[in-house]
Amino acid sequence: MKLHRNTVEAILVALKEIFEGEKYADRVIEKVLKSNPKWGARDRAFIAENTYEIVRWWRLILFTIKVEELANPQKYGEGLGFYWRVFGAWCVLNQQELPDWQEFKYIDAKAVQRRYQQAQTERKIMQAIPDWLDEVASLELGEQWDSEMTAMNQEAPVILRTNTLKTSLPELQKLLAEDNITTYSFADTAINPAQLPLPYALQLAQRRNIFTSVHFKNGLFEIQDAASQLVAPFLDVQEGMRVVDACAGAGGKTLHLATLMNNKGRVISMDTEGWKLDELRKRTARNGISNVEPRVIDSNKVIKRLENSADRLLLDVPCSGLGVLKRNPDAKWKLHPDFITRIKATQAEILGSYVSMLRKDGVLVYATCSILPSESEEQVRKFLEQQDGKFELLAELRTSPAQTGFDGFYMAKLVKKS
Repeated sequence: MKLHRNTVEAILVALKEIFEGEKYADRVIEKVLKSNPKWGARDRAFIAENTYEIVRWWRLILFTIKVEELANPQKYGEGLGFYWRVFGAWCVLNQQELPDWQEFKYIDAKAVQRRYQQAQTERKIMQAIPDWLDEVASLELGEQWDSEMTAMNQEAPVILRTNTLKTSLPELQKLLAEDNITTYSFADTAINPAQLPLPYALQLAQRRNIFTSVHFKNGLFEIQDAASQLVAPFLDVQEGMRVVDACAGAGGKTLHLATLMNNKGRVISMDTEGWKLDELRKRTARNGISNVEPRVIDSNKVIKRLENSADRLLLDVPCSGLGVLKRNPDAKWKLHPDFITRIKATQAEILGSYVSMLRKDGVLVYATCSILPSESEEQVRKFLEQQDGKFELLAELRTSPAQTGFDGFYMAKLVKKS
């Protein structure tokens, strides 16, 4: 594949923003792609995919050019010189012929390959993960960590969730096919080996910017990973219920809950950050949803007013996000062990206080997108011990990236007995 200077420079600018500006990769890439409206679909895909993959394999690439400093990424000087070295090594590792550009003059392809061979003896370098993460995950997951780590270094599939308020899965699949967008349903064991119950999910056969589809703009589907699509049905909502989604964010699961309730009853969608709920309002309008009520949690009084009122409560709590590294590879370079400690305290606090909103015989689902038991199963065990029989665990579900190819989610369903 022939390299073009303007698209390569776009990747380097994105990398500098991500690692030196410490900005989120998805937002940086979105900004970069908007900077040049003349780029076609192929150029945009080249920029996005290579940026994500270089971020994913950052530690390995740096090792091949003899740069091993990862903690608190150093400033690599003015301009893009360092990032040209990174990109040159990335090309060598992918058997991409380097053009005769001045920026690649000092790339020693043989030295890069030699260092790559050396890296194969060091798991955390070869799999491109920080030392602390390898230590923590090894301790919690044991031998399972090897396969999970390998799985999470694979590119995430693009998965859609059909908005059944506006269409059906067969009809959506047909409409997309008419636009030359091929999809597979999850009845196909090739993409759903664990046969997870995903009746409204479609997977794109080929990655593309699906947000530009007229069918997305008309609210016929949302983009939502397969594992994430299991959470709302796990809550077992019914039409007419009062449901609280207490850590809603931008509301992906709120939308799913409202759809499962056929727009009947009430979904109170809550978050501590109002701007996220502003995004939810736009999404509900696009989806044709009218039974969602956003509420900002700006004081304890918001929780107090809803005491003993909810038939169902979803606590999709803030977490490390270590189950979604497939789609957020920059997270592993931004996370630190002290954050894990703090977020576990936050999870316990939310679980202990927000359950007051649930009425007797109401059902709670506690969910994380983490592969760590300390954020998931162990939090539920501690909660049950503290509640002294007031709650009963009904069911648990965990999705393994290694076994399913999707994100790593945990969810526990509990009933309030008194």
